[in-house]
Amino acid sequence: MIQKPEVCILPVAGLSTRNLPATKVLHKGFMTLDNLPVIQYAINSCAEAGIKEIVFIYSDEACKHMFKTYYSPYPWLENHLKEKGKLDLLQTVKNIIPEGMKFSFACQNEPKGNGHAILMAKEIVGKRDFAVMWVDDVYINLHGDGIMKQLCDVYEKTGGIVENIMECPREDMVRYGALIGAKRDGNIVRATGLIEKPKLEEVPSNYASMGPYVIPNEIMDILPEVKKGSNGEINLTDALNLAAMRGMPIYGVLCKGMRFDCGTNLDLQKSNLKLSLMNSGELRSYARELLDTMDI
Repeated sequence: MIQKPEVCILPVAGLSTRNLPATKVLHKGFMTLDNLPVIQYAINSCAEAGIKEIVFIYSDEACKHMFKTYYSPYPWLENHLKEKGKLDLLQTVKNIIPEGMKFSFACQNEPKGNGHAILMAKEIVGKRDFAVMWVDDVYINLHGDGIMKQLCDVYEKTGGIVENIMECPREDMVRYGALIGAKRDGNIVRATGLIEKPKLEEVPSNYASMGPYVIPNEIMDILPEVKKGSNGEINLTDALNLAAMRGMPIYGVLCKGMRFDCGTNLDLQKSNLKLSLMNSGELRSYARELLDTMDI
């Protein structure tokens, strides 16, 4: 039986320029979505899937310090909350670090692309299969398993490359990686390859490669062979396509749940509005009242 991965790589080395000015000093992973830091959704999804180690790919010591501090115990704060009887907040703080979770760090000191970032974790990952998540894409399933568990469950049955995909209008496919040779069976789409951000006239399917991913360890040996793409960077998509050309199967999973895009300030505002209204009847009532009284 194929083993589910126990390590996930989180590339957090980018400058997050689309979220300025806050990201001048604060990593986008700590911007909040319905009062929870964006990074926490990724960590919680990994913990649910049984992943025991997170590898942060950071860009500089300031970036590393933020994540290392946040994912370290804070006994003084916990004791303070306990003494004040603020037990709900105490539990909130304790929930930041899932039980048994280990955090590791690898540096990407040059912005050479997401494929290069993943390669920086090779020594830590060793011979293990692994997962990859993009921090600013949050997926929430209110009525079942989280996205990483869904992907890991498929991987345990199929092996190969397993990734979350979405079905998109053809004109939108130029923004994403696209599955080549796609054949659908239920919620799983078998593919023969991937192409990163194809031209409109070259779009091979309506299935967009979104991530997260569950990936065999062999990809770590393929990444050094990958040439720079049209964006001048080393892309994970190109490594996955090269693996597929050599016979590795690709399985796209139409995962259950909703996507909350946190990549830009406007996207984050929209996502906050949607998720907050979903989770709070009080806020829904307030929003209706506000819209009735505002002159807009």
